[in-house]
Amino acid sequence: MMEIVPSWTNPELDGFRDAVRRFVASEIAPHGQRWREQQHVDRDLWHKAGEMGLLAADIPEEYGGAGGNFAHMAVVFEELGYAGDMAFGLHVHAIVAHYLLNQGTEEQKRRYLPKLASGEMVAAIAMSEPGAGSDLKGIRTGAVRGADGYRLNGSKTFISNGYLADLILVVARTDPAGGAKGISLMLLETRDNPGFRVGRILEKVGQKGQDTCELFFDDVHVPLANVLGGEEGRGFAQLMTELPYERTIIGVAGVAAIERALHLTVEHAKERRAFGQLLIEMQNTRFVLAEMKTEATVARIFIDRCVEDMLAGRMDTVRASMAKYWISDLQCKVVDGCVQLFGGYGYMLEYPIAQMYVDARVQRIYGGANEIMKEIIARSL
Repeated sequence: MMEIVPSWTNPELDGFRDAVRRFVASEIAPHGQRWREQQHVDRDLWHKAGEMGLLAADIPEEYGGAGGNFAHMAVVFEELGYAGDMAFGLHVHAIVAHYLLNQGTEEQKRRYLPKLASGEMVAAIAMSEPGAGSDLKGIRTGAVRGADGYRLNGSKTFISNGYLADLILVVARTDPAGGAKGISLMLLETRDNPGFRVGRILEKVGQKGQDTCELFFDDVHVPLANVLGGEEGRGFAQLMTELPYERTIIGVAGVAAIERALHLTVEHAKERRAFGQLLIEMQNTRFVLAEMKTEATVARIFIDRCVEDMLAGRMDTVRASMAKYWISDLQCKVVDGCVQLFGGYGYMLEYPIAQMYVDARVQRIYGGANEIMKEIIARSL
């Protein structure tokens, strides 16, 4: 579906893309409806993806990863987008892996990264709370230090991968009076951990195959060695450092969705007849599609530059915020326009464009609401 060859690709990445596309076609695409009904993917998908080297494609081999770079992960997220998958929570898993790689101690990296790479462990990140979403300074979940470790108390909500997660990066307050400097990131192992409880899988508007849960902590034990980076009070700075990775991923997935929606709609317009002619023959249809094509092309060129910046290590918070907000807004706009051209069929979930419509909306919310993105951009002026 990609018509512009990415500036960052090469023959090795092209071969990798072919392999990812085959994997997605055989192991993911056929199961979408079943996963939506059960509200989570099958556990063995994580093991299969680990064997393929997809879970940690940009993690060094010394930590169990595939030894690639951000371009490899971009390929994975594009191919998932072209297949219409919004169930496999790989994005969150990859984000946690990067927190460990860039912010963890050497012992933490060697303990957890190989397990994340293989799929032995599924990762989640627990930021949002019932009373604190994009405003991370409002976090109330607390961790009190004792002789044998921390006791974690509180709750989280809207947690992707929460149902299956074995390792959760929990944003917690370790100093109630410390403001932003009182926040730490805790590595919580969930298996056989008394006091940890997964609530219900939340009923969402879209992305129903992605397990999104409430989490509860009642004196949950976290070892002293499981503060990310080994030092309290660094959580807010760690979050600000790593959020550009997450937001660029959202942009990559958004552009893939835009390109898929446009492709599906052009094909529909070439086949569907109304008032004695094909939709594509009507001037209004052609003009709408021309606008979408232009916007998709601009988005593709922009995200390719963002991928280049990630590869060069020069992607900053402001640029990542631009990518996240503008592309997710555009994704919702384009998909909505495509639904309109499908007419009544666009409102039927048996048509992929309808599923894309309900799946797209949350892109403007998670990863930091788009209003927060605009505030970050404004502060740079």
